[in-house]
Amino acid sequence: MPITDRPTDYGDPEFGKFLRLTFARLHGWPTADLTSRPLIGICNTASEVNRCHAHFDTLVEAIKAGVIDAGGIPLTFPTISIGEVFVHPTSMLLRNLAAMDTEMMIKAQPLDGVVLLGACDKTIPAQLMALASANVPAVVVSGGPMANGSYQGRTLGACSDCRSYWQEFRAGTVTSTEIEAISQELAPGAGHCMVMGTASTMAVVTEAMGMMLSGGAAIPAIHQGRRQHALASGRAIVRLVGDGVRPRSILTRSALQNGIVALLAAGGSTNAIIHLLALAGRLGVPLTLDDFDRLSQRVPILADLRPVGRYQMEDFYRAGGVPAMLGELRDLLDLSSPTVDGKPLGDLLADRPAMKPTDVVRTRDNPVHPSGGLTILRGNLAPRGAVIKDKAASRALLDHVGPALVFDSLDDLEERLEDPALAVTPDSVLVLRNVGPVGAPGMPEAGSFPLPRKLLRQGVRDMVRISDARMSGTAGGTVVLHVAPEAYVGGPLGWVRDGDPIELSVKQRRLQLLVSAEELRRRASTWQPRVVKRPARGYEWLYVRHVTQADEGCDFDFLRAQDPAT
Repeated sequence: MPITDRPTDYGDPEFGKFLRLTFARLHGWPTADLTSRPLIGICNTASEVNRCHAHFDTLVEAIKAGVIDAGGIPLTFPTISIGEVFVHPTSMLLRNLAAMDTEMMIKAQPLDGVVLLGACDKTIPAQLMALASANVPAVVVSGGPMANGSYQGRTLGACSDCRSYWQEFRAGTVTSTEIEAISQELAPGAGHCMVMGTASTMAVVTEAMGMMLSGGAAIPAIHQGRRQHALASGRAIVRLVGDGVRPRSILTRSALQNGIVALLAAGGSTNAIIHLLALAGRLGVPLTLDDFDRLSQRVPILADLRPVGRYQMEDFYRAGGVPAMLGELRDLLDLSSPTVDGKPLGDLLADRPAMKPTDVVRTRDNPVHPSGGLTILRGNLAPRGAVIKDKAASRALLDHVGPALVFDSLDDLEERLEDPALAVTPDSVLVLRNVGPVGAPGMPEAGSFPLPRKLLRQGVRDMVRISDARMSGTAGGTVVLHVAPEAYVGGPLGWVRDGDPIELSVKQRRLQLLVSAEELRRRASTWQPRVVKRPARGYEWLYVRHVTQADEGCDFDFLRAQDPAT
């Protein structure tokens, strides 16, 4: 659109056009260019606070070069930048705000198309949600994963090793001197976590869905290929604008299912389930937890990546990345799905160079695991579903019955977990509740909460943990997550009492409180929500009143699709 289209409202449209053109001359473009070339927005989430995005300036320059080379005019604009470890109480609380910010900036400004640059966990999900609603031609560019760290000859990966070494520090097997030396190496450079955490997972899923140029998800942040990919994305968006290709023509149900196949084959993060459900809700595409469970039984894990496997994103890139992985799964994909590359997914996979089998990306007849690593559980504790990343769990605990030990909140957990008198054994089932979307609020990554120190010092390294919270994609353990409905809004997790036997059966896909139906009805009739002081104003006030449950993606109810284009 010419920069004079859809001018700011002043009650005089011609004055609005005149004023806009007057101010646009700042950039030095001739009037003829400003009124004829496509205007391409580059959504830049760079932030010195969000260290995952600290290197974005060089990528922005590469995108600009690509846009100009293809005949467009690049215009950079900022949106909210959220990095998991630098926001309180959790970045998930801010994902919907980032999506709203991005959507409105795309729709309000005179842009023909947009390149969205993101990385850390919630950024790309927020951008995809915004694209589903704004429906302006777009390409997504990931900032890429960090290079590997190293400590005493062992490859380190943030934040899988953040968690494992911290647990050993709490257990007393790692000293304060050692933990400081490890800290120096865990995050050695720019980029997001270099294991198959949520940021890597969402990049992989975005590429598989066709919204990122092929091969872009795994390129390391500091590799020259990342700049080449950014430049190519700048060229691509001008083509997409010219061809009139919009996100909702790409993000179909088939594309979302291709994304789920990639999620499962990569052994990806449980968080991707929530993000894809939110995206589907924005698109008006029917998608449920049952779709994930059905595909998980058919899709093998082919990428041997931490925390499920052994390698990291740098290795995945060298092994051929997403195209190499999806090339082994053609029969499980909709190969006719369009992509921002301008070709159907099947053509992209056919065009890829032949890859030799590696330990990192396995062949179909030699998978890391014969089925996907995510299982949907149901039962009287989770009538609307719960999730477990079973391939990152302890096999001995996948079918387990044990007595509940209940923590009513994060404050309660922090206060009592280290009590030497805590009535806990390795067979206990640890329950953390009131940490869901509304109860926390924001559903923090507290699901893989610590084990009691006294058990760690006895050699225990995993226990069954159940919560209505989330877990970092970098984490592992026998952790049941996303219990829906959450305890705070009256879900059955709120009825559990210390000592109640709980059954986890991954094989049977069951999560059951072994208490009579009559007793559960009695508890439900007397249940009262936990008393929590809530804000009387602002975004958090809005959030707790309108956020949906985990099985619906934790988006705002008023942003789910009716007519997403309006």
